[in-house]
Amino acid sequence: MSSCTVGNEFLCNHSLFGGLTHEELELLRPRLKESRYTAGAYLLEQGEPNSSVFFIIEGSVAIIKHALDAADADREIAVLSTGDSFGEMELIDIQPCAASVKALTDTTVATFTNRDLYELSHSHLKTYTMIIMNLAREISRRLRVTDEKLAAELYRKPVKH
Repeated sequence: MSSCTVGNEFLCNHSLFGGLTHEELELLRPRLKESRYTAGAYLLEQGEPNSSVFFIIEGSVAIIKHALDAADADREIAVLSTGDSFGEMELIDIQPCAASVKALTDTTVATFTNRDLYELSHSHLKTYTMIIMNLAREISRRLRVTDEKLAAELYRKPVKH
């Protein structure tokens, strides 16, 4: 992996970096690492360790939840593309991946690790705090969407007692 060539325009347009100054964005750029994946490659596997948030610079990925029962099929729960991100939960809770991520097209991502976040907390507390607040907002937005999908599914099918 090499240092990321992502410009400030990409960072400015991502919700995780909202409200950061040009100087703060310049501070973050060297911490981002760029990787490329070919279509069909797995970026993450459900249950494996992950300590990074991924920002899709170019391409698209499928978020896949593996079945709990071998008789059930894996489910694609989302498709993300340029400008989207994934891995935010693992950045915070340091738990194994909640889902697998598969490149649907050739995909370029930039990653930011929980180690980077930790170091930022010691060296630039204001920037760290803004990123944590933005991260909480993003996770909250996703939880609301998931709640709506769950409610729609629950009310679509009668619950058996």
